Amino acid sequence: MVKLEKSSDVVIIGGGPVGIGLAIDLAINGVSSIVVERHDSIQRIPKGQNLTPRTGEHFRRWGVTKAIRDASPIPRSYGSGGVATYGSFLSDYHYEWFNRAKIINYYAATNERLPQYETEAVLRARAAEFASISILTGWSFDSLDQSDHGVTVDIRETKGQAQRRLTARYLVGCDGARSPVREAAGITQTTDPHDRLMALLVFRSQQLDEKLSAYGDKTIFNAINPDMNGYWQFLGRVDLDCNWFFHAPVPAGTTRDNFDFQAFLEQAVGAPVDVDFDYVGFWELRLSLADDYGKGRVFIAGDAAHSHPPYGGYGVNTGFEDARNLSWKLAACLQGWGGDGLLDSYGAERHPVFASTRDDFIVKSIIEDREFTVEFDPRRDLAAFEQAWARRAGGDDSMVTQYLPHYAGSPIVCGVSGARSGATGTHAFTALAGHHLSPPSLPDDAELWDQLGPGFTLMDLTGDIAMKDAFASAANVRDVPLKTLDLAAAGLVDFYEADAILLRPDHFVAWAGSARQADAESILDRATGRVGDRS
Repeated sequence: MVKLEKSSDVVIIGGGPVGIGLAIDLAINGVSSIVVERHDSIQRIPKGQNLTPRTGEHFRRWGVTKAIRDASPIPRSYGSGGVATYGSFLSDYHYEWFNRAKIINYYAATNERLPQYETEAVLRARAAEFASISILTGWSFDSLDQSDHGVTVDIRETKGQAQRRLTARYLVGCDGARSPVREAAGITQTTDPHDRLMALLVFRSQQLDEKLSAYGDKTIFNAINPDMNGYWQFLGRVDLDCNWFFHAPVPAGTTRDNFDFQAFLEQAVGAPVDVDFDYVGFWELRLSLADDYGKGRVFIAGDAAHSHPPYGGYGVNTGFEDARNLSWKLAACLQGWGGDGLLDSYGAERHPVFASTRDDFIVKSIIEDREFTVEFDPRRDLAAFEQAWARRAGGDDSMVTQYLPHYAGSPIVCGVSGARSGATGTHAFTALAGHHLSPPSLPDDAELWDQLGPGFTLMDLTGDIAMKDAFASAANVRDVPLKTLDLAAAGLVDFYEADAILLRPDHFVAWAGSARQADAESILDRATGRVGDRS
């Protein structure tokens, strides 16, 4: 017997961090949701730990910054940086690596580090504070049926026979790399298999903790082993109580029972260590990208839209950005001020960002490590190897400093004709259409981010009354939520290199330029999806 349920604005399949983050952001935007999660409890596997300053901005919006920080088992004194080594983790060749603190001045928050299950617990506690969010645990997606007006979703008990039917205006699948929602909606994906079986080991080792303390307060370690053909042997702290996790390629056909993981781990470390395994799991190394991020009233986010090996911590951070991008657009359409093209811009913006993340960072890293280990071998030519290693140590920070997701080519930003969206760039304070806006230092320690509106924000940097009136009038006619900030006295014109900035709800720049040349109506029409692609 199918039980009919009360409808909500949005049904979210998948109660992991991305699904719950989306629900919270929707609630802040005044949108109700039902979250369906197949597990009864949070899965305690330490993944998704390295969180970016941009994700810290999401936490700030969601009101969980303090709770996230309190939940972290690693003190902030450890920072976010790690160590890259050659051959084994205790190699004589090593350098500082992947320090996200290098870019914190460009964001209104700092990086965080904690296991994904701790992040999920904080977000679920926050979600419970919203009456507009309903979370159903122990239920799995079964099927969907969509029309021009809404979506019907059938779910069933994961460990039982009961069934339920949910109705909503929109459905979002945040249900993992093998997303049943993506399959049911008929959204195809392109997969780049690397034919590598990867092992995830979670274990406790006091001796490993003691040996790696030689590097100081570090949390992540990457061994560039020539035997791995460019693929990482990646080690990370779970906490300061000698708990660790380890990702690495293993031979095809490896199982928990037919492989000596103790010897494998000791070889990667470069010394004997005590090991008490808590978990041994496997996954296939592949990079998958959905060909579109939505179909009709069904959308996908997080691993359902893009999946990859845990290189650089891009996964959960990218998923959170999916949620933030999609949330305000769903709210706009539900509340009547979003145009016909607004929801189409979700895939148009997010798809090229992950394609660039995949090609320009993840795959590039694998290829560069492979080429390095082939070309430079200390056993063959020590001097050449040491020179190459020194060059690498002096400039191996591009995965942090050059990672800059942006929507420069988006159909809903007023930018440069012919620009392309992606994930590469150079961090700067200049306000650029389609780019994240960096925070300034304001007089009297005022926080600009605390003054931004929940919808669009017009930042007036010159005191141009006519421009402000034009934007206010255009927004009023279109029912677009707009807050105006008079920042002329703050002296930010040179800082941002613009007279005025229209900031989107997700804190990306919709338009920046000259106040005198601003056409408020056409700018707002483009930013809210009321016009077609850029001419």
